Amino acid sequence: MNAVKHPIKRSFVFFLVPDFTMIAFATALDPLRSANRMLGYEAYCWRLASIDGKPVRASNGVECAVNTSLEEERRKMAGPDRPNMAIVCSGINVERYHNKSAFAWLREEYNRGVAVGGLCTGAHILAAAGLLSNKRCAIHWENLPGFSEAFPKANVFADLFEVDQNVYTCAGGTAALDMMLKLIGDDFDESLVNRVCEQVLTDRVRSPTDRQRLPLRARLGVQNSKVLTIIELMEANLSEPLSLIEIADHVDLSRRQIERLFRTEMGRSPARYYLEIRLDRARHLLIQSSMPVVEVAVACGFVSASHFSKCYRELYARSPQQERFDRKQLLAA
Repeated sequence: MNAVKHPIKRSFVFFLVPDFTMIAFATALDPLRSANRMLGYEAYCWRLASIDGKPVRASNGVECAVNTSLEEERRKMAGPDRPNMAIVCSGINVERYHNKSAFAWLREEYNRGVAVGGLCTGAHILAAAGLLSNKRCAIHWENLPGFSEAFPKANVFADLFEVDQNVYTCAGGTAALDMMLKLIGDDFDESLVNRVCEQVLTDRVRSPTDRQRLPLRARLGVQNSKVLTIIELMEANLSEPLSLIEIADHVDLSRRQIERLFRTEMGRSPARYYLEIRLDRARHLLIQSSMPVVEVAVACGFVSASHFSKCYRELYARSPQQERFDRKQLLAA
């Protein structure tokens, strides 16, 4: 009697980029292993690739061996070993990753009908390869400001994950688990997803639009709903800051009431708090992008580069130029 042949639903290539985030990689890969175990056959298969076929060091210092190089992956494109999906695994320092060979390979895979994906900051590499124009995508919240400035044609969201036709992106961390569980659910059914969830000790698949960061209430330790509403307004209006009068009109409070609330809840004036979150955004842009300092200043609501530099130095004890220089020295080390 012939043995029953079970179809392989999908084959994956995980392309590891130096400093990739291990937790995102592991939480993307292990649900596939668990699904195979629950099904009793190999519905999913995968291999790991790097530029040259050599091991790749993750951001936590662990080196990961791979199966193939990009040269070998190119040879597999026209044969039976062509993958169904190629997933970029990256992490910190993604903004300095410029490899034309990798970008070309991703485009070739995509143009041949292979789905592409990005874990954590992988959307940055997909965008650099020209694959995210007018596409919805997700990226880790810490990289979102620099990504938005570098790739204005990409429709980036602070979501856990996004699926836009043949492009899969997630914000990293445990969001990779949610994205892969959705994929498994699309291939099979909710029953299998629930069994995998039980195996990995998670109680549900989060929605793509669940927030990446903790709610403001938990993140800041603030309970006052008016203060939280004001901070949300501030965070949504960084390039063109609202005046305190405009904020007061939004929340139906007087300027004096807002001043008192912020002194009590945040230990600083609302103007000072607003300045600090604008400078925090500026710091991310200086670190993650090559935008001129004057453009960073404008993007964060400063009327002049000199005023921006003065405020930045007061908060961080160094100039914006020194911040960028120090970052470059660190990356070069």
